[in-house]
Amino acid sequence: MPVHRPRLSLGRILEMNLGFLGLQFSFGLQQGNMAPIYSYLGANESQLPLLQLAGPMTGLLIQPLIGALSDRTTGRWGRRTPYFLIGAVLCCVGLAVMPLSSSLLMAASLLWLLDAGNNITMEPYRAYVSDRLNPSQRQFGFLTQSAFTGLAQMLAFLTPALLVWFGMNQDWVDEHNIPYTVRVVFSIGAVLSLTTILWSIWRVPELPLTRDERAEILARPAGFGATLLEIVSAIRTMPRAMRKLGVMSLFQWFGMSGYWTYAVYSLARTIYHTSDAQTSAFHSAVLTNGVVAAFYNAVAFIGAFAMVPLARRIGPGPLHALALTLGGVGMIALPHVHDKALLFVPAIGVGLAWGSIMGNPYTILTSAIPPARTGVYMGIFNMMIVLPMLLFAVVMSRLDLGVVTIGFDVYHRLLGDDPRNMLRLCGLCLIAGGIAVAWVEEGRARPATAEPAAA
Repeated sequence: MPVHRPRLSLGRILEMNLGFLGLQFSFGLQQGNMAPIYSYLGANESQLPLLQLAGPMTGLLIQPLIGALSDRTTGRWGRRTPYFLIGAVLCCVGLAVMPLSSSLLMAASLLWLLDAGNNITMEPYRAYVSDRLNPSQRQFGFLTQSAFTGLAQMLAFLTPALLVWFGMNQDWVDEHNIPYTVRVVFSIGAVLSLTTILWSIWRVPELPLTRDERAEILARPAGFGATLLEIVSAIRTMPRAMRKLGVMSLFQWFGMSGYWTYAVYSLARTIYHTSDAQTSAFHSAVLTNGVVAAFYNAVAFIGAFAMVPLARRIGPGPLHALALTLGGVGMIALPHVHDKALLFVPAIGVGLAWGSIMGNPYTILTSAIPPARTGVYMGIFNMMIVLPMLLFAVVMSRLDLGVVTIGFDVYHRLLGDDPRNMLRLCGLCLIAGGIAVAWVEEGRARPATAEPAAA
């Protein structure tokens, strides 16, 4: 029998998703600062995708495993809460220490720790929304997460520029060429990542398992091997809608990976006419990219709420297809903009795409998967996020490890070591993702049904 989930007030839904603000502030810091940190420590542009492997690799290994484990957890702290706490602590430590990196190896190792924490928290948080909310409120729950993603990443990208505006010298760097603005903003992120998670689980705790739910979980085979078999079984019986969303994810996340890695380098060339990461002009490019990224995340924050009635009217699938297309057009246009003030025009499309990415695909997904396997399917769906990122790293980059060379170096061979060409390719990928999601009929609008009465 379906479990009754009382309808929550708007304030409670916002509070339960507040932890997503801290989590996504951390992701925003990675997107805006990890590539420059690697450049400050001596990496060249063609190495950047492989140095960013921590995200896709930890996501690939951790998220489905944590998803399956959280589905089976029956302890006193709840199904998802233990993973929230473990991930938040790891994330806090990674953020606090990252700006102190003295070598590429240290920075890359800390990124693995930081991404492990983020991924341990991310998947159960998605399942938490599905567990806790009445089905009629899940659309709003996921789009609220999308809105917090926009707000958090806007703050993460904008804070360094605000520090400079308040008087910090953008060229004040430590002995390893890392600006002190990075140290301050990462410290802020460390505090937010822990405190917002704690607030969410204190204010909106998980619903206790019913007797039937607990009996169903305890009846499943136990142990690590059983968990792996659960993942394999879930992949084999994956709903059709989820398989189709996998095609969309391939293009969508390949494009977003390239944009996050190379947008600052494109701006450095088109606006500041430099490719040297050790110059003041490059520091200015990083700050400008932060302001532009803050703007598109603000668009995502506002757009996520505006999408709620649109998604109900036309369906989350067509809406997401439109948003991805607008984002692709924005990415293609960005390398052709040479006036700093005009950068915000194509950023509108990127922001609408990003606001949709963090909400609408999950609405389609949760309507297609069985509730008892929400955790494992959320983990598998996040594999569909990290596999394109992994593919991007291997295809675009090249890393010589002495014994073996990894990667195909497409960035050098086909794109001419030019980040502007990368952004054009990313835009085409987003448009292809929009075409793919339009093919998912499960995402189209259905006739309205009566909602249950509020509790």
